[in-house]
Amino acid sequence: MSTGPNSSVHSEKDLDLSNVGRGVWLVKVPKYIANKWEKAPGNIEVGKLKITKVPGEKAEVTLGLSEAVLALKDPGEEDIPKQHKLDVSQVKHQTLGVFSHISPCPNSDAVVPEGDKLCMEGKIVQKLECRPYADNCYMKLKLSSIKKAAVPVRAIQQISKVVQNFKPVSDHKHNIEYAEKKKAEGKKMRDDKDAVLDMLFAAFEKHQYYNIKDLVKITRQPVVYLKEILGEVCSYNIKNPHRNMWELKPEYRHYKTDEKPADGVKEESEDSN
Repeated sequence: MSTGPNSSVHSEKDLDLSNVGRGVWLVKVPKYIANKWEKAPGNIEVGKLKITKVPGEKAEVTLGLSEAVLALKDPGEEDIPKQHKLDVSQVKHQTLGVFSHISPCPNSDAVVPEGDKLCMEGKIVQKLECRPYADNCYMKLKLSSIKKAAVPVRAIQQISKVVQNFKPVSDHKHNIEYAEKKKAEGKKMRDDKDAVLDMLFAAFEKHQYYNIKDLVKITRQPVVYLKEILGEVCSYNIKNPHRNMWELKPEYRHYKTDEKPADGVKEESEDSN
């Protein structure tokens, strides 16, 4: 077995293959039987398996639930069928196995603590489908399940007094303000590329770094069109301290010498906001 990135959780373990030649049956049981078996304590008999072999015919397999399991009922719960037939089919085009995982007991007093054990319990050779006989008990059980499924999740409830609730609104305030702002600004139109470059160079003479939102406000250009132009004359920073900000490429820089460092000015203006 190989280890992945979570090697601390899934470490390599030895696999016990002593039972690799054992044949195992894979049995599918109805949900009502599985629920009963989950409730049953580990020290009681849950059922008996009967195999009837007739020469020249296919073996007949039946399952009879024990009275102790049938007695595990909640108030108002319907009885379940006791006798079931198991339809047997061979596993030919698949290779299926059953594995078990045994964890060491945390309260064990052993001198040498045992590690996790992984065992192969056998190879699945037959699949069995557990089906109940269509008797009166099964029909009542199915009728009860159909009635429960037909009950609507939501129901009308009559109230005797007025309940104070918040009235629903058709639209929220911030959505209305945003729509009005977009309508007032109108659709951004693409200006001539040279005119956009002039606006960008003029802006970068004031500050060295800008984020895309500030450049959109300055140039009033569509974001996609603006990024195309920025990709030609600017570099995009992906590292701190100016992460996600644009600056002119070295060949386009011509900052004034008597001005304070542009990046400090930009950062101070952003902090003030």
